Amino acid sequence: MLSLRNISYLVSLFPGLLAILGNMKGSYWTLSAAVFSLIILGLLEWFVGKDRKNTQTENRDPFPELILYLHVAVQTAVVLTFLRGMYSQTLADAWIFWAAFSTGVAAGIGGIVPAHELIHKAKPLKQFFGKYLLMSCGNVYFFTHHLRIHHRYVATSQDSATARKGESLYAFMWRTIPGQYREAWQSEAKMLGKKGKSSFSFGNVLWFQTLIQIAFLPIVFFVLGPKALAAWLLYVLVAHLLLEYVNYIEHYGLYRENDERVSELHSWNSDSRISRYLLVDLSRHADHHFYAGKPYHTLQTYGNAPELPGGYAALLVPALFPPLWKALVHPRLEMWEQNRKKV
Repeated sequence: MLSLRNISYLVSLFPGLLAILGNMKGSYWTLSAAVFSLIILGLLEWFVGKDRKNTQTENRDPFPELILYLHVAVQTAVVLTFLRGMYSQTLADAWIFWAAFSTGVAAGIGGIVPAHELIHKAKPLKQFFGKYLLMSCGNVYFFTHHLRIHHRYVATSQDSATARKGESLYAFMWRTIPGQYREAWQSEAKMLGKKGKSSFSFGNVLWFQTLIQIAFLPIVFFVLGPKALAAWLLYVLVAHLLLEYVNYIEHYGLYRENDERVSELHSWNSDSRISRYLLVDLSRHADHHFYAGKPYHTLQTYGNAPELPGGYAALLVPALFPPLWKALVHPRLEMWEQNRKKV
């Protein structure tokens, strides 16, 4: 149970713990989670190396699932300390916005990533915790879109969460968020229509979650003030931008025919040690799409899957500069296209 690999997954809790520290102490401490996650790990990832081992792990091992529930507790504390820090004025002046940025980074890593794992579980209680984590990050569309649209239409034009070849991160962000919301709404409306229900009924998960998020905003405004509301919106924005950055690099430029089965060839893979353990093996994304129900600690790496030139943390800066991104990724994408033609 306490294998080195399982212990390594505890690294995923560090951004959240640092965000809690920053929210409680204020001042320069508010930078902790962002500096650790985006700068220190981003630089280290170029040098730390990869872990390609396909360890055979029992699904019954309770430790990896325990880590997911630790994330639920840590993410709850992240949000509560952020709100408390604004209420107590521990987070004041410009530090309130640095705290919002760092808290958003921590939520993108320790909130949305574990939520992604939990919503794939079959048991309703586990899915509930996944939805709870998404709601704590201000996200309303991921649950519906990811399960019903993304996994079905990944690497096709019918999936707004798949980045096209040549599309910059900025253009993708502008297209994907409203596109995912629209596609999720259409899916909910279609499902409810078959039951003779309105799209605006509370049976529409997307509508219900949107109302909750909207209702929360005036509470923040009247209890904590306009600056706190701006900080909360920044927190939500940063968490979403990290989510969509991950979507961007996971399938960038890959494509398949509408009648072609999803396989390990339609997702970029990374065996970077830092990304693997920081993001509870989300970076073994090829196997996740090949077998969507596999628990994260049982995911395998494939020799024929397209491989990113770096880990998720390392590629954040290159993704911000389209020429650099293309220089790193397009040679690998062209090799993938050539191999595809031979099949």
